Amino acid sequence: QVQLVESGGGLVQAGGSLRLSCAASGRTFSRYAMGWFRQGPEKEREFVAAITWGGGSTYYADSVKGRFTISRDNAKNTVYLQMNSLKPEDTAVYYCAADSSLYAVRVGKGVDSWGQGTQVTVSS
Repeated sequence: QVQLVESGGGLVQAGGSLRLSCAASGRTFSRYAMGWFRQGPEKEREFVAAITWGGGSTYYADSVKGRFTISRDNAKNTVYLQMNSLKPEDTAVYYCAADSSLYAVRVGKGVDSWGQGTQVTVSS
């Protein structure tokens, strides 16, 4: 299991950008597929993006495709979420997830590790 710490959230105007980071502890980061999820006010947690162990493949929710980019730096044990063209409906707490299973970090079930979350607020 890895420990995950998110950072980079904040308040931004619609149309703006933010980059979230998720730093992982441990030496086995490259063995984990990574994902980002979000939970908006009074909403269920939803999948945002995922990336494979080496970063060769990425997956996105339709609602963020073309605006968000997930990436990872295994040398730094960090996964990123670059968010551009932000909309008020992107307002949520964003969580990163780690699991050896790509399926787990795409559906958010049975995930080994979750971060504590970082708040993103997009004003109109």
